[in-house]
Amino acid sequence: MIHTITVRSSQKEELMDITGEVELIVRKSGIKDGICHIYTPHTTAAITINENADPTVQRDIIKGLASLELERISYAHSEGNSAAHIKSSLIGCSCCAFIEKSELRLGTWQGVYFCEFDGPRSRTVLVKIL
Repeated sequence: MIHTITVRSSQKEELMDITGEVELIVRKSGIKDGICHIYTPHTTAAITINENADPTVQRDIIKGLASLELERISYAHSEGNSAAHIKSSLIGCSCCAFIEKSELRLGTWQGVYFCEFDGPRSRTVLVKIL
């Protein structure tokens, strides 16, 4: 079964912590040991696991990607969001985490993030437990 999380970004670029929603899906699944796949079917968004203890890390990730100056390049893609497509490809549209004892096996400081690169928009995150 595939579970859906809907996220609504409020900025052009932001990282949104979806750890709680993913953990709830894992708990409700009844799976004690397995794998949790987290995927977004959008070409200008991404999924990552990174630090969730210090909110400045999310801002620094966006700032670091901005330092690549991808927006300054002249692209053939006519929608004007090629930089967002590239950022999505750099970060990746999916990740997975182990499930152990009915919980996500994340590191002490880790969380699951939806990465918006072409917002604000309403987006979908798909979660499958195996």
